[in-house]
Amino acid sequence: MNDPRLIPANMRVALAGFAAQGQAEVVPTPVSVSKPVADLRIAPNGARTRQLVMGEMFDVIERDQGWAFGRAARDGYVGYIAEGDLGFAFEATHFISARASHLYPKDDFKSEARASLPFGARLRVIDERRKFVETDTGQFIPKAHVRLIDRPFSDPVTVAQLFFGTPYLWGGNSSFGIDCSGLVQAGLLACQMPCPGDSDQQMALGADANGGYKRGDVVFWQGHVALCVDDETLIHANAHHMAVAYEPIGKAIARIEAQGDGCVTAHRRI
Repeated sequence: MNDPRLIPANMRVALAGFAAQGQAEVVPTPVSVSKPVADLRIAPNGARTRQLVMGEMFDVIERDQGWAFGRAARDGYVGYIAEGDLGFAFEATHFISARASHLYPKDDFKSEARASLPFGARLRVIDERRKFVETDTGQFIPKAHVRLIDRPFSDPVTVAQLFFGTPYLWGGNSSFGIDCSGLVQAGLLACQMPCPGDSDQQMALGADANGGYKRGDVVFWQGHVALCVDDETLIHANAHHMAVAYEPIGKAIARIEAQGDGCVTAHRRI
């Protein structure tokens, strides 16, 4: 494994099996993201590479000067997260299944919301009311916005369509802002289908597709990826629309080539 995005080691420490001379081998400490969205960075105060949402697991390899270096449990992506964005590990029972929701101090939608949560945020529910569920932190979420962890979606495209209109954000992984590979990953992970974080890694998904486009197919360009809604339309987070948008497949292929980003590099069926 030579991909630096997946090597759980820095200059000082490494997980067992990855240590080189001068690096200490460590046992990771599992934690959970405690903020609605946490940036995963290439270095402390460095550029954002990906994001994790509330409740997602992160294996901490090192803590240093307010930063935690570690590995995302969902896909093995490594990087640095601000320590203030992390909390104790917990076993989630539910996840946000709407595009977004809110945390309330009581089971009353007229009460002032304390935080907004994106799709996929994970929670531990301890009680159910008529229209709300109560979390282990004593806060409430509309029952219509959550789904049991063991009740995943079955269609990645349906999940991607929930993100329609979400602003484009380079390195984004939430319904507050997302990029092309983040959208594909959100769709597949919500269906409990493994998926790496970046489009070049995602090209290994499924098998080469033949015989036209079908719903759920994944189409790749150099540095870009989209999901087919049907044989004529795709959905993708893109910088042309600066949002998650629908686009005719033929028009997207022509536009992307015309703007200098090349032709389709792969067409995969999952």
